[in-house]
Amino acid sequence: MTTVLGLSAFYHDSAAALVVDGQVVAAAQEERFTRRKHDPNFPGRAIEYCLQQAGLSASEIDYVGFYDKPFMKFERLLETYLSYAPSGFSSFSKAIPLWLRQKLHLPREIRKGLGRQYKKRIVFTEHHESHAASAFFPSPFENAAIVTLDGVGEWATASIGIGEGNNIRLTHELHFPHSLGLLYSAFTYYCGFRVNSGEYKLMGLAPYGEPVYADLIREHLMDIKADGSFRLDMSYFNYCQGLTMTSKKFHKLFGMPPRKLEGAMDQKYMDLAASVQLVTEEIMLKVAEFAHEVTQQDNLCLAGGVALNCVGNGRILREGPFRDLWVQPASGDAGGALGVAQFIWFQLLDNQRHVARPDLQNGSLLGPEYSSEVVRTFLDQQGVRYLEYPDDNQLADNVSMLLESGKVIGWMQGRMEFGPRALGARSILGDARSREMQATINLKIKFRESFRPFAPAVLEEHANDYFELNGKTSPYMLLVAPVKDDHRLHLSAEDSARKGVEKREVTRSTLPAITHVDYSARVQTVANGVNTRFRKLLEAFYQSSGSPMVVNTSFNIRGEPIVCTPADAYRCFMGTNMDVLVVDRFVIKKEEQSELTDLNLDSQQKYMSQFPLD
Repeated sequence: MTTVLGLSAFYHDSAAALVVDGQVVAAAQEERFTRRKHDPNFPGRAIEYCLQQAGLSASEIDYVGFYDKPFMKFERLLETYLSYAPSGFSSFSKAIPLWLRQKLHLPREIRKGLGRQYKKRIVFTEHHESHAASAFFPSPFENAAIVTLDGVGEWATASIGIGEGNNIRLTHELHFPHSLGLLYSAFTYYCGFRVNSGEYKLMGLAPYGEPVYADLIREHLMDIKADGSFRLDMSYFNYCQGLTMTSKKFHKLFGMPPRKLEGAMDQKYMDLAASVQLVTEEIMLKVAEFAHEVTQQDNLCLAGGVALNCVGNGRILREGPFRDLWVQPASGDAGGALGVAQFIWFQLLDNQRHVARPDLQNGSLLGPEYSSEVVRTFLDQQGVRYLEYPDDNQLADNVSMLLESGKVIGWMQGRMEFGPRALGARSILGDARSREMQATINLKIKFRESFRPFAPAVLEEHANDYFELNGKTSPYMLLVAPVKDDHRLHLSAEDSARKGVEKREVTRSTLPAITHVDYSARVQTVANGVNTRFRKLLEAFYQSSGSPMVVNTSFNIRGEPIVCTPADAYRCFMGTNMDVLVVDRFVIKKEEQSELTDLNLDSQQKYMSQFPLD
């Protein structure tokens, strides 16, 4: 037996992934255990979970890999500082102590984090090499083009390559400071959202605006080439030398200062979101077309933070030259842990790779799960009133009735998802046909911006009846597709003329809770054989209601990671206006509970001892 542990840490969204004899046994982000969103610290609890899942100790690991090369990254930091000195001293002085204390000593930190039990070699791959490995090796393709797009690794901000069998080879790179991910993050910052966490909000905001600034972006901020490469005019940006993303010249170009966090959402910011989203999609398409030209492959694999831009992914699938597309579900930095582990197993150790359909990612259900006994013990210790169903069919029938009656359901089942999307293991569910469901979940349960759209989880065999997916599937909620014409509703002249956030007041389809204001939806297709209990629920809901889909959004509130444990789920349930919580086969109704009190520390410790992660 050969075990490979992959790590990503110290920058953003640290994670661990464990591969045993080529099989992905476990993967999880540190944030799920520490409850600190995008936790960048050493992923000690994620490692503990991975080893526990495999029944191993740290001394039994054969290889440890880290997802980038810190010395190369430090070289870039120094060279950038010298290029802008002395103006970048403030930024540099904040970064350098952590590098000197910790980031330049990763072998020491990793061995310390593994309890000094691991004595063997530590492998460091380049950042985009890890992304590329995470994109290709779990994919269902024997051969494929590879594209990675993100903010920045060591020097590379994008790469093109090819995967063949058990080998990947990167052939083209774009280098810092010219970065599609950082361009998008600059507009994320400018529109009042947090960099490295608010980019998906910008994508959701874009359909409320018009791309009236797209030409300004193309003409002033960047010089875009036919192959999708570009050069940014760095006088408009401040991320190389400062503590902000944009410069005064940027603000002057667009005629207003950056929007304050939680500030009023002016139409101009919506138009800016629409404009940078359009330019981003255009560049993604150009890069895909060039990748097809230089690789002559029929299939494409994507990873890197920009690959989470599911609107752009949808356009590549519909308009691009590739026959098929596979996107790594954990495309951001967390996925680098999985990538480096698989790179070591397949490429460095030269092990044979056997492709499979739908893929080798196991539905990305790679996190911890909790037995019925553990859940029951926890609920009893907290004095929770519940009803336990004897089998999955009865559970599905009863929960589907609750959904039909308009209830909002917290749904926690099986192994937790790896990556930022809830896929039916840690989800909040509702009826997609409800006109009020979007506002209800956004404002009363998630406590987040009212403009944010929701995704449909749909039975795979019915997805193409409702969405323009070109006959494809979208199991990881990484493709946005238009709602088909026959499910759209005719709009009055008054409704068609609405602007900005007023657009959300209009019912546009027979599925208003999941139809965005541009008639799009971020689709998750649910097949047989992956998340069986979730599939049974969708089947039961289809049988009783005639609708093959539900609203599916992540089980958390704004600013908090997706729930991991039953305790996390119960806290979130009791702290919001959610109606029902379903954990395993236990159904808990809000109306039957007492007020939430602090979970008893002793009982919490006893509960966690059933699964010792804390």
